[in-house]
Formats: sequence, structure tokens, C-alpha cells
Amino acid sequence: MEHPLIGDLSNLTADELNTRISDLYKKLNIAMQTGNSHLCNQLRMALESYNAKYQEKIKETTKQHNFDDKIKIS
Repeated sequence: MEHPLIGDLSNLTADELNTRISDLYKKLNIAMQTGNSHLCNQLRMALESYNAKYQEKIKETTKQHNFDDKIKIS
């Protein structure tokens, strides 16, 4: 389930998304250590949103570069 309060993530680059994902994992670790289950659930939803957009960006980049056409092994 994606987080309902996260706005449009399409204006972020893959690097920015990766940085935010890393930061959210750090916060999730702290929330888990303190036993704050409600915060853990919110962070997991946010992570799902960011990870989904990150995967879209990576697929988009891969399609743009089309690596299959550039590698020729004879």
C-alpha cells in the first residue's frame, strides 16, 4: 500500500529517490528499535511509494539507453 500523503514523485531523479529511500530506512530502523509500530507502518508505506517510483525511473533509464543494441559479441 502506498502512502496517501506523498505527493508527486515524478519530478525527483533516481539519485534523489535513492537518497530519500536510504533516509527512510534509517528512520524505520530507529522506529523499530523504539517499538513505535504506528510509525513503522507509515514509514513502510512511504518506502513502498518511493521504491515503486525508483523502479519506474530505473526501467525508464534502461529503455532509453537500450543496452541490448550496444553490446555485440562476435
